[in-house]
Amino acid sequence: MFSEYRIHPALLLLLYCLLCSAGEEVVRLQELEGNTVTIHTGLTGVQSDAHILWYYRPESVDIKIVNSQIIRGEIITDYYSERFRDRLQLNRTSGSLTIRNISREDSGVYKLNIITGISSVWSFSVDVYAPVLKPVIRNQAEKRSVSLRESCSPLCSVENVKDLSLSWYEEKERISSINSSDSSERLYLPLNKTDPNNSTYTCVAANPVSTQTTQLNITVLCFINTVRNPNEAGRMKLLVAVLIPVLIVGLLLVFIARVWKKKSKQQVPVDAELNYAVVKTKPQNSKEAREENRAGVTEVQDQSDSVLYSTIRT
Repeated sequence: MFSEYRIHPALLLLLYCLLCSAGEEVVRLQELEGNTVTIHTGLTGVQSDAHILWYYRPESVDIKIVNSQIIRGEIITDYYSERFRDRLQLNRTSGSLTIRNISREDSGVYKLNIITGISSVWSFSVDVYAPVLKPVIRNQAEKRSVSLRESCSPLCSVENVKDLSLSWYEEKERISSINSSDSSERLYLPLNKTDPNNSTYTCVAANPVSTQTTQLNITVLCFINTVRNPNEAGRMKLLVAVLIPVLIVGLLLVFIARVWKKKSKQQVPVDAELNYAVVKTKPQNSKEAREENRAGVTEVQDQSDSVLYSTIRT
């Protein structure tokens, strides 16, 4: 019964143009470098005898990378591009294309052309991004002290990549942000707060496919380790640990010596050495004395004479 109705050629041409224009809609994909990526077409059953072509356009020229067709009942699939050597896999049932170990150099537009009597085209824009590195927070003040307002100026930085943004969050609210620039190797964002000790602050680095965060530890950043060299700090601790006991022992010895000296001056020795002098006396009018005077004798020892002792102190 349908043979009685004929479709005007102009209507067929219009339908073909509508299908082509619908197929030309660009699907945008954002992928992480190093992943295995599949460009899904959304089709569930491509005609078994369809001729499938995939093209890659990095800039303005289309490069054929896949050609799959039926020749004498046999499926022949050729992969042409050296760029994607051994990294492409076609699914003929859906027309989807899988790329293994995708890199940033693989970014560009991918076109799928399925020919089954008519030609249908799909376009996919693929942007491949490097993973974001963890941001680093440092104190941009030259010296540290216990005075927060004078010494603590947190500065967050991260290595620059495509479409990168760097932001400061106070609790869960974003308070400042900066976007990447191709002219710089690193991206910097200071925390402009006079008293950052009263809230939780987090620095967040992100691009469309990955995110890294670092939380500000104000105690570690601005109050601890005032000695910049960790080895120097260790030596200082060791020196203090040795000097304090030596100083205490020295003071104790000085105190004991002073007490002993003072006590020695006040004590009178019991066994003090005594010196004696012997004094002999004789009667001046005795006979022996007169005889000695006449004879010129100066001294005659007589055991019977009395002896007097006199103590001489030195």
